[in-house]
Amino acid sequence: MDTKQEIIRRYFRENDSERKIARDLQINRKTVKKYLNDYLIAKEQSDKEGSQESLQEYSGSPPAYDTSSRTRRKLTDEIATLIHGQLEENERKKREGQRKQIKRKIDIHEYILSQGYKIGYTTICNYIRDQEISSREAYIRQVYLPGEECEFDWAETKLKIGGEQKRLYLGVFTSSYSNYRYSDLYSRQDTLAFMQSHNEFFAHTAGVYHEMVYDNMRVAIAEFVGRNEKEPTRALTNLSGWFQFRWRFCNVRRGNEKGHVERSVEFVRRKAFCHIDSFDTIEQARGHLRATVEKINNQCNGSSEKTPAQLLDEEKLHLWKYPGEMECYLTTCLKIDKYSTFCYGTNRYSVPDYLVGRLVEVKVYAKGLKVYHNNLYLCSHERNYGTYRWQIDIEHYLSTLSRKPGALHGSVALEQSPPEIKALYHRYFESQPRGFIDILLYCKNKQISHERLVDTVQKVIVLCPGDVSVDKVIALLGNQPQDMVSPELQPEKRDEIEDHSIRQLQEITLLTHSSIN
Repeated sequence: MDTKQEIIRRYFRENDSERKIARDLQINRKTVKKYLNDYLIAKEQSDKEGSQESLQEYSGSPPAYDTSSRTRRKLTDEIATLIHGQLEENERKKREGQRKQIKRKIDIHEYILSQGYKIGYTTICNYIRDQEISSREAYIRQVYLPGEECEFDWAETKLKIGGEQKRLYLGVFTSSYSNYRYSDLYSRQDTLAFMQSHNEFFAHTAGVYHEMVYDNMRVAIAEFVGRNEKEPTRALTNLSGWFQFRWRFCNVRRGNEKGHVERSVEFVRRKAFCHIDSFDTIEQARGHLRATVEKINNQCNGSSEKTPAQLLDEEKLHLWKYPGEMECYLTTCLKIDKYSTFCYGTNRYSVPDYLVGRLVEVKVYAKGLKVYHNNLYLCSHERNYGTYRWQIDIEHYLSTLSRKPGALHGSVALEQSPPEIKALYHRYFESQPRGFIDILLYCKNKQISHERLVDTVQKVIVLCPGDVSVDKVIALLGNQPQDMVSPELQPEKRDEIEDHSIRQLQEITLLTHSSIN
């Protein structure tokens, strides 16, 4: 039991004297007298007020000690001055970019001892901590209008994609009013990803926020002009010119000026990838991230009875009109090498083989590449963020392979072909590569999809088991109706064509057997 309550109980209930209480509790008799006098004063005050509040407050409070008259025995004013000098030197080093060379508390303690003073390490730590607490900053909570402000920031995360650990970046948008979040994954934290993220976000919200807030990221700030002025990058001015929003930069190391997205970055990353961090493809990881963010946006937070998604619906009425997607790309001119590829970022991408030795114009997007020659579109590739990778399309080499069919079997073009094409080659045409190339050339010229080619081969297998030839596949491909003709609309024509195809295949089979015999 607390000493004060024990004194009061024994004096008023058990009628013990002050001397006996002091002797039994082994405390000074003046302390006993002080507690009893304070109790009587509190009781008298309660009687005057007509309530038991003062007496109850005194009885339930712990003992209080007057420390105002105490003086420091070890931490003298001279030592305090030395400590302040060391702290000021630390601040100077921070300003000059020497943050990693500042003195820690243990270093300050060693410095004080080297000056001939005797003082404990804990005393130094307590004094420095008190100084830090007294210098803490207060913040003012802000009120935001619907559609007025949105914040953007990057976050780094490491995920296993296809069994290989990769460093990816989350672009996170957070509405200051609704706390609605939007996020996507990017392979790099560069200008193209910065522009593409804004494209996708404004398309998602179907409107444009009046002001975007950024910290001191290099994709938004080109350079610092003076102490406070910042020069925006060309990418930011282009985005602002297209979408017509204002921008604002935070001060250096002032995350509170962008507090919504600072929390969102950590929150979204943790919620999305703390349990699951391994995916087969980047697209699968993106799908998981989008599902997680959608779940977050449909949960009520503590400050509102509505979900962020519901608040965004209200906010859309105040957003500026969405002007449509902005083309976000870099243009470069590259030469095609002897492998009919161009090199971009250490990776090689294929083009049609007739362009060897020529120059092509490449539009580089955050997620892909588009190739042009003489202002004519040639092909597209998904952008590869690896190093020294080859991205080959077999259709780009069909002309060369028709002259060199023996090169097909061990080629990178075949290795990187769609799985269904590789399966057809290895199962039915491994012994006749020239015929397989002829089939692919025919499909390319007639714009026949790979799915239709696979279906046609399956039909040949049903009609002529064990005798799948190039001529039969091409014959059946040529006699099939085009995909745009609906079989349900023309059943009679479909049957007539199929019958004719079957008769042709049978005739070809008879001719083949006759020539063998």
